[in-house]
This record gives sequence, C-alpha cells and structure tokens, in this order.
Amino acid sequence: MITEQDKTFMREAIRLAKENIDQGGGPFGAVIVKDGKILAASGNSVTKDNDPTAHAEVNAIRRACRQLGTFELTGCTLYTSCEPCPMCLGAIYWAHIDRIFYGCTRKDAKEADFDDDHIYCEIGKDVSERSIPTVQLLGEEAKSTFKHWAETADKIRY
Repeated sequence: MITEQDKTFMREAIRLAKENIDQGGGPFGAVIVKDGKILAASGNSVTKDNDPTAHAEVNAIRRACRQLGTFELTGCTLYTSCEPCPMCLGAIYWAHIDRIFYGCTRKDAKEADFDDDHIYCEIGKDVSERSIPTVQLLGEEAKSTFKHWAETADKIRY
C-alpha cells in the first residue's frame, strides 16, 4: 500500500536529486525514513568527492548508520529517485532496509546515459565471461581468513 506520506518522502528524494544537479552532482537523491521521520538524506556525490561509490543511496545509508550508531537499518524505508544500481542494491540488502520505493527505472537511467543495466547484465554472467578479467588467485590461502573468522568466539555477525 502506498500512502500520502510515501509520496511526500519520494518527492523529497526527487527534490534532492534536482538540487544535487544544481550543485554539480548527478541527478540522484535518496531519503531513509524510520518511524515516519527522515533519518538521513543525500544526493549523489560521485564527481564532487571523486568517489565512484558515493551514490545517493550509499551516502544516505552511511549517514543513517552513523545517526543510529549501527551497521544495519532494520525498520527503515528507502526512497530513491531512481531504481538502485547493483552496487546500491547490494548495500541496501546488507543494511537490512525493510522497503524500497524508487522513481525512475534503470531503463530511464540508461536513456539519460547512466548504464546501470550493463552492470546488471555483467553480474549474471559466469566470471569467465565478464568484460573485466576476473581471476581467482590463492583461493586456498584466502580460505584461512574464513577459518579464522569461524574460530573467533567474540565476532559480530552481520
């Protein structure tokens, strides 16, 4: 069910996206809400920060986690001006956000010259078929880190 409050929060994400363009950033905005209140909001700052991970959703997740003092956002809803790219979608799942509302689709993004769909396609390919060469190296040695993790009694699971 979509409420008037959902529309209000989505309009805020869209407003942030427009404002972000005027401030030299990309056309993306995101708002994270908990208990009916905005917990964090951000635009995309990839070019401003020279950081390809500084998408609006990731920036908002980082801010919300700092605000709550935790690494997970159970009980939160994300409103984003565009369907999340694969990186952002991964971050959203890792953060355990309960619900996602988005404005534009990834097709809309592609038409605006943001080709998230290319990455979606790459993820579905076998590692050997991806456009960036991806080679496993020292796999058995690397597994020792997981063994060490499994043996650590006071680890914090996430």
